[in-house]
Order: sequence, then C-alpha cells, then structure tokens
Amino acid sequence: MNAYRNIWTLAATLGGMLFCTSGIAAQATAKALTRPVARPLPPPPRRDSLPFGAGEKLTFTIRTAKFGKVGKAVMSLSGPVDIRGTETTLASFDASAGIMFLKGRDATRSWIDLDRMTSLRFKKTERRPFSSANDSVEIYPDLQLWQAAHGDSGSTASDRPLDELSFIYYLRTLTLEPDSVYTFDRHYDKRRLPTTVRIVKRDTVTTPAGRFATVEYEMRVVDARDYQEHGVLYFWISDDPCRLPVRIESVMPLLGNGIMTLQTAVTPN
Repeated sequence: MNAYRNIWTLAATLGGMLFCTSGIAAQATAKALTRPVARPLPPPPRRDSLPFGAGEKLTFTIRTAKFGKVGKAVMSLSGPVDIRGTETTLASFDASAGIMFLKGRDATRSWIDLDRMTSLRFKKTERRPFSSANDSVEIYPDLQLWQAAHGDSGSTASDRPLDELSFIYYLRTLTLEPDSVYTFDRHYDKRRLPTTVRIVKRDTVTTPAGRFATVEYEMRVVDARDYQEHGVLYFWISDDPCRLPVRIESVMPLLGNGIMTLQTAVTPN
C-alpha cells in the first residue's frame, strides 16, 4: 500500500502502504456511497488524551484475495526528537510486498508535533516494479510553508498541516458522527486537497492480535501520481481507548485488492 501517497495518498498511508493502483481501479472496487450529511470538523485533540505515544509498535500482514500473503508492514512511534527547537515524535512506516520479481518497498517517516498535531518534517522512499520515488520535505506550520529537498515548495492551507503518515495518526484521534462526511484541508501540499472521510459502519474484526469492535472509515484522497485523480481507502479502527488500525484496505497494482491486517500490537501503556 502506498500509505496515502498522501494516504491522501494513504489513499497513499493503502494507496501508499499497499503500493496503490490507479484511481479508476480504486473507484471500481469502492463500496457504494450513501448521501452523508456534511458536518463541521471535531475540535483538535489534546496531547494528554491521545490514544498513542512513543513506544507503540504495530505489525501487519499484507494479503490479496488472488495471491494470499504477499508482504508485511510495521508502524511505530519513537522519540522525542528535536526538530528546529520543537519536541516531536517520530512515526515510521516500513512495508514490503510483492510476488516473484514484482516487489515493492515503502519507508516513510513523519516527525509530528503532538501538542499541535502537525507535521514538521516528512520523508518517503518508495521502490516499486519499474519505478522509484523519494520525498524529503521540511514543513513550517507557523509560516504555512513547506519546502522539498528537490526544490519544490508551496504554501499550506492550514497552520497545522499533515502528511500522509501523520494523517493516519490524526484519524485515530477523531470521533465522527455516523451518516456524516468530513472534509479536511490538512495536507501540506494544496494539490492533494481535499481529503474526505465518512463512517461506513460498525463491525467486529478478528485478527491474530485479537477480536476488536471497530468503526469502519472510508477515506477519499486526491493524488494524481498514484490514482490519476482520486483514491479510496478503508480503515477499521478499534472502538476502544487505543484506537488501533486493525485493518486497512485498498488496491495494489497488478495484485488487486490488498488488505493489511494487524498481527501484533505493543502499546506504551
């Protein structure tokens, strides 16, 4: 999965996490939409109420219906790490998936200021069949600016911008209303806006890590590189204090529908 090349490619954290395919394929496999009601965004989370922290480590298997198990992934939090005088927590995502000679790897890093739930630095390295990509971005929330190592730069729509990996953690902090749609302008790159999220349903998901009551979220992202235009991701978040991503589903090029399933979870508390 690509991890939302914002996850926005999360529709790039599976877009990004599962090495996603085009938006046309993602749209074709997306679940039918209802007509949800637009709602204002919930208030930002407080640091002392966050469901995660340094020391968390989540491991996943990556499977497809056609080929079975095709890879694995690890999401972890460590720190603190000083970035330009601000204490941050380092979020890491490492995934590998493929069959035979068709293999891909994703290594993503996000330095998050948990007091404001905003990104200060983002790095991503992708290796896919016949292609590769590298991103390294410095993000300046107070100035509402960002600058990439390769020379690209721009302004942000928010003074609390996020990247595709940090958005996954932000999603875990939200309490959303059923039958509602929420629009976010939090990605640091305006070309990847907006991201929309809605609750699909409540469900019980059984994994090697345990049996979880979950809330299923649908995320739609803008990502011209990985989806031609739009991508769709589904997240099953545990309905408990840890708010764990128990299952993530998207589309993988050549491999079809890809599913990340939680195998083990180490939490700081």
